Amino acid sequence: MPDTQTAARHRHALTELLGSDAVAWDDAALTAHRRDYWSLSVLRAMRGTLTTLPLCVVSPASTDQVVTLLRYANEQRVPVVPFGAGSGVCGGVLPGADAVVVDLRRMHRLLELDGVSLLARVQAGMMGNALEAALNEAGFSMGHFPQSIDLSTIGGWVATRAAGQYSTRYGSIEDMVLALEAVLPEGRVVRTRVGPRSATGPDLRHVFLGAEGTLGIVTEVTTRIFPRPETSLGQGFRFRSMQQGLEAIRLITRAGWRPPVVRLYDGIETARLFASVSKDDQCVLLLLSEGPAALTAVESAACLQICLAEGGEVVGPDPVQKWIAERNQVPGFEPFIEMGLVLDTIEVATTWAHIDALYREVIAALRQVAGLIVASGHSSHSYAQGTNIYFTFAARPADPAEAEAKYLECWRQAMEATLRVQGTISHHHGVGRLRLPWMAPELGEGLEILRRLKRVLDPNGIMNPGVLVPS
Repeated sequence: MPDTQTAARHRHALTELLGSDAVAWDDAALTAHRRDYWSLSVLRAMRGTLTTLPLCVVSPASTDQVVTLLRYANEQRVPVVPFGAGSGVCGGVLPGADAVVVDLRRMHRLLELDGVSLLARVQAGMMGNALEAALNEAGFSMGHFPQSIDLSTIGGWVATRAAGQYSTRYGSIEDMVLALEAVLPEGRVVRTRVGPRSATGPDLRHVFLGAEGTLGIVTEVTTRIFPRPETSLGQGFRFRSMQQGLEAIRLITRAGWRPPVVRLYDGIETARLFASVSKDDQCVLLLLSEGPAALTAVESAACLQICLAEGGEVVGPDPVQKWIAERNQVPGFEPFIEMGLVLDTIEVATTWAHIDALYREVIAALRQVAGLIVASGHSSHSYAQGTNIYFTFAARPADPAEAEAKYLECWRQAMEATLRVQGTISHHHGVGRLRLPWMAPELGEGLEILRRLKRVLDPNGIMNPGVLVPS
């Protein structure tokens, strides 16, 4: 923790460099930027044990101001924590008392829209819903719809390697980013070239995709866009088991069909979310095709035949329409914490050869936790090679003082089970602090490459310390 004199010196220097409108350290600003939406941080804040506030909050209005800030921070060895909109759920934002939080939301402009080349250049602080609305007005869409679209920024999507709800057709953020601009910790600006593809060595975009602010600050993103779809067709099916439903998805993607929405819910989640079609612990599969009328008609018909051949029962489009209407209406953690529960979601993935084992093993591992109330899952992002499972757990510790330990035990059980069946420990929420203990078994020798990259680009260790890269 810096002493009062040192803190005042840094605040004054940053104000002189960036202007008084760009630097804040009042209690409201510091409190609003002290954490993201990690369940454990929410719990600590509600219990009054999350008391550390950052040194100050800087809100740059341009790339030049980010350059100025990072040059100063690097020279003074001041930690820097990039902040999108605070919707992360893995503890990627948890600044120390000596840290400057960089809120990029003043950098929120759509800089270029090229309808011929189908690309848009956007400042990293633009909110997802604002970008999609601007594109829609011009007849386009990004095709990227994370559940947090109203609560997250484009830069945050890049930082966490996000996936959206329509990813099976349009891809995840790494498939959409054509180019980017980033500021390195020493203040140098890196800009990658815009183009459909390039064979000029390793792809430097991927240095920053998923880096969670540990290697620099992304300030601009050039992304693919798509014409708004001409038609949309939804259909729902009921399967006797997750295994049966997953096999239908495998055959759909194997054949080359790419309906944007492919979501399979286990019996527990089907009963909770789609009661009107729930039956005997069976599972519901939602499919949504969109695009030219000829494409949606053929794709929907082909998916129908595959689902019927695999024992699926048609339940009609109503569950799809219900999901579309309610897909972003998710209750916060606070009401459940007030009830004495700990809960979270855990999204992992694996290949088709291991997906049945992944679902069974993680559910079984979570059920070993004393006080567990529910463990359920659904698949929401599928590929020709495999799919993800998005698990939800809730547990009630016998002693409220054991809430954190109970929460971490649930995560440990899920992570270890995932690794046992050759799954990846994160599909689209990133690493933050939460998944750090399992990065070594996940990356193997690759972890040393990540550490070396961190040392080269951030030799003074100022960028989001404690995140992504285990010490």
